[in-house]
Amino acid sequence: MSRPDHAGLRGDRPLTRAERVAWTAVCALPLAVLAVVFLWPLAVSIAASFTRAGAFTLANYGTVWRLYLRDVGYTLGVAAAGSALTFAIAIPVCGWLRARAFGPVEFLLKVPLFVPFVVVGHALRVFLSPWAPGLAGSWTGIALALAWKHLGLAALLLLGAFRAVDESHLEAARNFGAGTARLTRDVLVPMAGPSLAVSAVLIFSSMLASFSIPLMMGRGGGAQMLMIDVYYRFGQHGDFETAAALGVVGYLMAMGAALVYLRRLTPRRGGS
Repeated sequence: MSRPDHAGLRGDRPLTRAERVAWTAVCALPLAVLAVVFLWPLAVSIAASFTRAGAFTLANYGTVWRLYLRDVGYTLGVAAAGSALTFAIAIPVCGWLRARAFGPVEFLLKVPLFVPFVVVGHALRVFLSPWAPGLAGSWTGIALALAWKHLGLAALLLLGAFRAVDESHLEAARNFGAGTARLTRDVLVPMAGPSLAVSAVLIFSSMLASFSIPLMMGRGGGAQMLMIDVYYRFGQHGDFETAAALGVVGYLMAMGAALVYLRRLTPRRGGS
């Protein structure tokens, strides 16, 4: 049932003409930037992916299917593994920090936020090469590096979600003998579920588009992350059309995650 004490989605009164003009002016510049730096390049890439020598064709997608299908699966696998590893570490640690706040650990968790991607890739390759040379250039090593880099973002998002859970719920669980692990599993994670889902979507999408870390850690042969294929196809082969098709495939891979994200952000009308 709807709640009469809450204003509707459009507010408790219609906007005046002056307010409409003011909001239009405020939003105009960000929308223009979005159109120039994202929507226009996206439209150009989609159009180019269906052309070759000025004529309509599906040959570019045929090239993607023939040469890069393995890389599409590889990219999805690395992003999924990196995301799973990130949350496997972040959820219990953030649950512990919610129950027993400890500043130094929280600070260390957020350090990866401030380390550039290139530095992460180079540092982990240098660190792993003497001890585990096979791991350094493998998909496991890339997933490990991506997980470490995104751990700070996951901690930032999860701690905010966990701290939004009212303390009374935790106290009630403690009264029944729940420890930190059970508090995290049975109280914090279920109550912060929507925020966890959005966090997972953001991190998974970011890993799909990773370029610097896979480039620094990759072997230069075998399966590659899709963004590296885009770079080499355009930068070395000068084949913008096939590179555009690869980019469109990347957009489609992230679109499912983006739809989940948008669905979580959209308020439900008539909800209780």
